[in-house]
Amino acid sequence: MELRLTGKRAFVSGSTQGIGFAIAQSLLEAGAEVVINGRDGGRIDDAANALRDSVPGAVVSGVPADFADAEQVDSLIDALGPVDILVNNVGLFGVAPFAEVSDADWQRYFEVNVMSGVRLSRGLLPAMLEARWGRIIFISSESGVNVPADMVHYGFTKAAVLAVSNGLAKLTRGTEVTVNTILGGPTYSDGVAEAVRHIARAQSIDEDVLKASIIAGNATTLLGRFIEPSEIAHLAAYLASPASSATNGAALRADGGVLTGLL
Repeated sequence: MELRLTGKRAFVSGSTQGIGFAIAQSLLEAGAEVVINGRDGGRIDDAANALRDSVPGAVVSGVPADFADAEQVDSLIDALGPVDILVNNVGLFGVAPFAEVSDADWQRYFEVNVMSGVRLSRGLLPAMLEARWGRIIFISSESGVNVPADMVHYGFTKAAVLAVSNGLAKLTRGTEVTVNTILGGPTYSDGVAEAVRHIARAQSIDEDVLKASIIAGNATTLLGRFIEPSEIAHLAAYLASPASSATNGAALRADGGVLTGLL
């Protein structure tokens, strides 16, 4: 399938590694110009160079911002310029007992996981509507539908992302702007991989053995393994393309079959 993204400009939040990096790579491969993002300028430069190495001729740049800081997000939007494709990917992830998650932690998760997409969409959607073409993609999680008991704070934010995306889609009526959400499942992102390596070292277990045991403990997965970031990215690239013009206001699952009910 030809995705026809040549001439389109995309911004992917939280894209120096993991799912965001994979999405940036897929968009570049489809011909888009991509602006990546992270908190650290050095890591942005490293990621941009890696993308140029993997996609010859890629047009990629970066803008730093900490999405826990509203002023930095406002500055980022001012510096971005026109954007045809917005991928709201940045997010915090962590396991913690409900009783031990402080008000400050709840607020931090909300600021980064939810308000990042709210602020970026508020800043970039009006120009898309005026141009009558654009794509906004939220990266949510199956945890926003089936909230884990040890990640209530995280699942809450991913459920909120679904609500924001659904509401924004209703503002696009009669245009070629679409707003959709991807529900990812257990993905072997850089952050997850590092956590698994840390636990494996601490318990003197082989990393692959630990990976397999984690998946074996998830009784509902049909995939039977961790999802690769590129598998999320392929769906994001499709949603960013003109080929997805009839898909709007949708929550699309790339969860490996973890969710057992219909959305």
